[in-house]
Amino acid sequence: MRPRDLDEFVGQGHLVGKGRVLRKAMEAGQLPSMILWGPPGTGKTTLAAIGAKRTQSRFVAISAVASGVAELRKIIDESRKLRGLTNQGTVLFIDEIHRFNKAQQDVVLPYVENGDVTLLGATTENPSFEVNSALLSRSRVFTLKPLTEDEVRLIVERALADARGLGGSVALTNDALDGLVAVSNGDARVALNALELAADSAVPGPDGKKPVGLDEVKEALQRRSLLYDRAGDQHYDTISAFIKSVRGSDPDAALYWLMRMIDAGEDPMFIARRIVILAGEDVGLADPQALVIASAAQQATHLIGMPEAYYPLAEATVYLALAPKSDSLKRGLGELQHDLAETRVDPVPLHLRNAPTRLMAEQGYGKGYKYAHDFEGHVAPDETYLPDSLAGRRYYVPTDLGAEAKLRARLEELRRSVRGTGPARTGDTSGSRPASG
Repeated sequence: MRPRDLDEFVGQGHLVGKGRVLRKAMEAGQLPSMILWGPPGTGKTTLAAIGAKRTQSRFVAISAVASGVAELRKIIDESRKLRGLTNQGTVLFIDEIHRFNKAQQDVVLPYVENGDVTLLGATTENPSFEVNSALLSRSRVFTLKPLTEDEVRLIVERALADARGLGGSVALTNDALDGLVAVSNGDARVALNALELAADSAVPGPDGKKPVGLDEVKEALQRRSLLYDRAGDQHYDTISAFIKSVRGSDPDAALYWLMRMIDAGEDPMFIARRIVILAGEDVGLADPQALVIASAAQQATHLIGMPEAYYPLAEATVYLALAPKSDSLKRGLGELQHDLAETRVDPVPLHLRNAPTRLMAEQGYGKGYKYAHDFEGHVAPDETYLPDSLAGRRYYVPTDLGAEAKLRARLEELRRSVRGTGPARTGDTSGSRPASG
């Protein structure tokens, strides 16, 4: 059922729709070297084959998983000979090009530059990270999107009717079609493979057609096709969505992304570690109990493992999502990092140093230090603890949310009545923010 031309091709209208850039290039017979980036089953291989056909080029397809440098050199050598004899170009299609290492990608580079081959690479991973910059700069990157349910439905209906497919030999119920479309998750290959498997196991009825219902489709699919790679983009994109949902106080979305990761086989300890980080980074002292619960969830996950560990993970997720939020510690640490990098590293003030020897005492170590417990409220008046060059700097500026509101009131009272200073200076920490996690 692989489409033979652009008119049969379904999906990716932003690339091959009427008047779109890739379609215009193919129709003009001018196919550039390009990287096709998108999820499985969205038409990367098909587009490459159609492009080669439209440009009357030889089409050679290899997989980066099974091919090496020797095969690449052989293909390129044949391409150069063919070009010299017939002036016919070669389209070299490398599936999963992200699995080629730097040396393998470098082999192709000079032949792409001089036009011996037109490179079409397909990848499910972000080419910015997985394809050499030199090769990437000589190729156009086209991003393919998951197919919509209507597009998958059209592909399945064509397969049911077309002689190249099932040719009208299968009677697929409406609910089976709906289930097949929904669970294929935008992957035409998953839908067609499941349809074929369900049809193969069906017994023809009196009318000669094989009846296929929802139960047969479920049996063929077994489980939803999740787009997730624990070492790739989906890993980082999904944990990012989870973190932002918790930070945005949306427990429903946070639970959704949590279960997406768990269902796809993500390491539960990775999730637990991120929950602990969230407690400190985004909840902070607005709810000190958040770190306790997050740490307990991490320990429980380590103790009991999956599948039961999703209970403590879910509990911590909901607690953190509903907790008041404060990034005051994050801001303060960002200011500290800046000052440590940009200001003079002063020695520890003498009055803060211990004096275990007579010589050190004679040099002034510990002289004038005020023992906090000797004073009312256990705070020594007018005592200083920062180096002179950083006197008056404020790294912790609490918000007025949750439990941090009480800390803010206490801190302002300490600064006003005990240390003789007022509220934090404008811009001390609020003007900068460390990079978001």
